[in-house]
Amino acid sequence: MKDGSIQTSREVIDNLLRGRKAERVGSYDWPWDDTIKKWVDQGGYPTNEDGSPQDTAIHFGFDMVGAAGWFDHLPIRGFSQVEEETDQWEVKRNGAGAALKFWKHKSGAPEHIDFRMTSREVWEKDYRHHLLEPDRKRLDIERTKKAFAQRRGQQKWAFYGHMFIMETMRQSMGDICLCESVLLDPEWVRDYGRVYTDFFKAHYKLLFDEAGLPDGIWVYEDIAYKNGLFVSPKVLRELFFPYYRELVDFFHSYDLPVVLHSCGNMTEALDLIVETGFDGLNPMEVKAGCEPLSIAEKYADKLAFVGGLDERVLESGDKQLIETEVTELVEGMKKIGARYIFGSDHSVSTNVTYGSYRCAIEVYREHMMY
Repeated sequence: MKDGSIQTSREVIDNLLRGRKAERVGSYDWPWDDTIKKWVDQGGYPTNEDGSPQDTAIHFGFDMVGAAGWFDHLPIRGFSQVEEETDQWEVKRNGAGAALKFWKHKSGAPEHIDFRMTSREVWEKDYRHHLLEPDRKRLDIERTKKAFAQRRGQQKWAFYGHMFIMETMRQSMGDICLCESVLLDPEWVRDYGRVYTDFFKAHYKLLFDEAGLPDGIWVYEDIAYKNGLFVSPKVLRELFFPYYRELVDFFHSYDLPVVLHSCGNMTEALDLIVETGFDGLNPMEVKAGCEPLSIAEKYADKLAFVGGLDERVLESGDKQLIETEVTELVEGMKKIGARYIFGSDHSVSTNVTYGSYRCAIEVYREHMMY
């Protein structure tokens, strides 16, 4: 790139995640599908000729965008069985034997109903063996190629993303069994981590070989909730983070930056996150107790930061408050010297109006240049 030229979205994000000079603060966010539909129904949000909503990455100018990677990772491939249903929700049994309750017409985390994977014996007898060999049928290679080509053509920083061990355990055995097992049967947790680390590495390799390398990776792994970590830093260090480090090292061997997404207040794990080699952190959830500027001040030389705008500010509808908070966040990150990618501290819910979100984006743009 010639001196004096304007960096593309792809170049901005790549520079921010790799510790190089970027011309401006980047941007990335995730408005729910329900939110976009509401904005269209209420008027204001643009649609395509066929009536479908315009792509949020294009409309808002987000620099990062997902381009697939969510392959089938549960033991019994392709399994989904509806066990109970109404016009509002359905209970589905997944390929790990878990029954989860999903809303039909709105977004939301599923309710835990029932789990069959309740011990190491069940894991070894019914599920473990399904995960030991790579299975190309778990991947949608053609869809990934198409999505990646589209985003690369738009000069977006296009990433593949997926969950990892703790999130997979949660949707396989539930939170209670997960937390009990780290105390009562840590060797099962280690074996689960070993099997799934090998599984993810093998399937990402297939994806890379056949669909091409993305610009980077997002690992979606909630290690915390609003009151803190699900397990202690000691347990994370001993039972989980060795596998995180192995996965991050695997991605780095392909020269791919890696962003960790963890909801909740994960501040007690920040040293671990840095030691493990993650390049970026999202979303720094303010409503759970995270303080994005404080985090950035301490770790600005070690991580790039994605998100951090308190969604409650967006939900307030108060444009003066939105302007103040966005300005303080973006200018605060710049003053610290942080490598920052602007966005909400989780996602954009249906409680946020289109006008409020547009206001936030416009203020960000006024302050985005370093």
